[in-house]
Amino acid sequence: MVGCTTYSSDANLTDDDFRQVSRVIYEHCGINLHDGKKELVRARLAKRMRVTKRRSISDYLSYALRDHSGKEFSLLVDAISTNLTSFFREQKHFDFLCDEFLPSLITKKRASGDKVVRAWSAGCSSGEEPYSLAITLLSELKNAPEFQVKILATDISTTVLDRARTGIYPEKRVAPVPAELKHRYLIREKSDGEKMFRVAKILRECIYFGQLNLMQEWPIKVPLDFIFCRNVMIYFDKPTQERLVNRYYDILQPGGVLFTGHSESLTGIKHRFRYVQPTIYAKV
Repeated sequence: MVGCTTYSSDANLTDDDFRQVSRVIYEHCGINLHDGKKELVRARLAKRMRVTKRRSISDYLSYALRDHSGKEFSLLVDAISTNLTSFFREQKHFDFLCDEFLPSLITKKRASGDKVVRAWSAGCSSGEEPYSLAITLLSELKNAPEFQVKILATDISTTVLDRARTGIYPEKRVAPVPAELKHRYLIREKSDGEKMFRVAKILRECIYFGQLNLMQEWPIKVPLDFIFCRNVMIYFDKPTQERLVNRYYDILQPGGVLFTGHSESLTGIKHRFRYVQPTIYAKV
């Protein structure tokens, strides 16, 4: 047919292709793509190849690197990144905040005159984690209205950040939220007949969503009270994990806490944190 071009994309991922993709991703954002990720990389890059009409993975990678706007490379990273999250995931972390950390933090802040609780959700994905933090903090501080809550929520993926900013979730996604808190902080809506929930304005006002590569400079000028970096470090090798953990230490207040994912441990990493319990570490 005259005037039409047919693209036959070859999504075959050679060892050389995989090494090149792995090197570029590692250098850019520290994600360590071991051999077990090869099929995932092939499948996800195949989708980008179809969209951009590239004939091979090497052709697509060259195209992404030549895009001076950085948009296609960002979409490449989005494709490689796995974003799995839920409201109140790993409940024991929220229990620790309510039962142990926040009561002592509030006492200390009242004594110092600091009336802001500052937290960071590093690797916030589609927003369930920072919204869960906002719900927790606002609920625990309801009898301390003089306090402000400020949560920085960042991710390397612009795609999931766009979803997070909308703050709209289907009913099954908000199922872990206790009924009382759901009634207080989530607004029921309908979209194409499906039950949806929109997060309340009071939650949105607590959170700033921003795109951030953890390997680059951080826009944080004031020490934080605690950091959630959960199921993020599993994508990094030990040297990268060590650098990241020690940077977290430096930006926490004395007594501040780092929460990691259930499959993550600081064992084998040189750091200055005090072990509190599995996946919870405090700045000395």
